[in-house]
Amino acid sequence: MKTRLVWIVIAVFATFFAAAAAQAALQDDVDRAVSIIARFEEIPETAIPPAVMRDAKGLAIMTVTKAGFVLSGRGGTGVVIARTENGWSGPSAIGTGGIGVGFQAGVQVSEYVIILNTQAAVNAFIQGSNFTLGANLSAAVGPVGRSAEASITPQAAVYTYSRSQGIFAGVSLEGTVIATRYAANEEYYEKLVYPSDILAGNVKPPAGAQKLLDVLAKY
Repeated sequence: MKTRLVWIVIAVFATFFAAAAAQAALQDDVDRAVSIIARFEEIPETAIPPAVMRDAKGLAIMTVTKAGFVLSGRGGTGVVIARTENGWSGPSAIGTGGIGVGFQAGVQVSEYVIILNTQAAVNAFIQGSNFTLGANLSAAVGPVGRSAEASITPQAAVYTYSRSQGIFAGVSLEGTVIATRYAANEEYYEKLVYPSDILAGNVKPPAGAQKLLDVLAKY
């Protein structure tokens, strides 16, 4: 009976976070991404080095909420954007979710910036299906601060950065499953579009994406 109850609770968590990720509006994620980048730049000593941003083939920016008591669930939404020959592409909607078991309680909201250092990393998002960080792509906590600027050579396909409740910290995201939110993309672009077309720069970004593109243009 107890085992059955546990699985029922797990199913409820999984359904809740999956539904929340699917229904979130992409414009909200785009606006949030602009704010997240600004917050990551606030303190130069712990910021993402500009060299890392300049060399990036793409970025994934997400907000993830984790909640629970003993059993926990996490879910989040965000955008991925790629560098093209003509600048940055439009944003494509992504989401993540999962469950866990452990002695934990409360709610925690974390912001993540994932640096895509290689074309293979971008291709993982282009394919549109679910994929897991660390499974096919090497992932590592990224270097921070101005002191790292002069000696940065990418050591992994993906660099990960996080801020949780205002605290900046490197964090490994290995094992995190990320998926494309097709419905959010279709609503945002007002037609059926695929990540491969968006991230290749073949789809004109809506006006609402311009502020994000302007922020990234300096890199």
